[in-house]
Amino acid sequence: MTIDDLVLEIDRCLRTLAAPARSRRPVPGDALPEASLGEAERLHALGLMRVNHSGEVCAQALYQGQALTSRRSEVRDALQQAADEEVEHLAWTEQRIRELGGRVSLLNPFWYMGALSLGVLAGVVGDKWNLGFLAETERQVESHLDGHLRRLPVEDVRSREIVEQMRVDERGHAEMAVRFGAEELPLPVRQGMKAMARVMTGLAYRL
Repeated sequence: MTIDDLVLEIDRCLRTLAAPARSRRPVPGDALPEASLGEAERLHALGLMRVNHSGEVCAQALYQGQALTSRRSEVRDALQQAADEEVEHLAWTEQRIRELGGRVSLLNPFWYMGALSLGVLAGVVGDKWNLGFLAETERQVESHLDGHLRRLPVEDVRSREIVEQMRVDERGHAEMAVRFGAEELPLPVRQGMKAMARVMTGLAYRL
């Protein structure tokens, strides 16, 4: 890796953690009216959207680490394309968190570094496992978003529209990984990923 490459990767990290994300697509649900939520409902929706934002921070770090160690240029390009879409998810969830009167997770730097390390490791073991890790991650994220659609207040249509579009995009990323030759991960690895996700979501909801 050259000095220029290193500077670019550091810049990517800083932009993810410290700079407002921007979306090329309109924010889903932006034209819909704001719901009149009770305080408990507002805080619950805020916690769920904070979890989703932290998940997108992790996605940026994961894709970055995977692209750094991927062996095939077409895989790196696909990872970059997926990362660009995840930046839009960052922007959408950031905006919704502000609208709900909250802040992003204080633990985002820790989530970022942990996901970056996992991404690097996934790339080191080979592209088929790298892609398998990506596909499984996106499947678990899609399932997690399904759960949020069940838990979000029915009246909070703005949050629900964002989560629904995120779910569509995540499914597309998983399908992309399969097309490029993703290998199914062993069951213990998949279970470990779920356990780690439970810890992250539980903390991000509150912090």
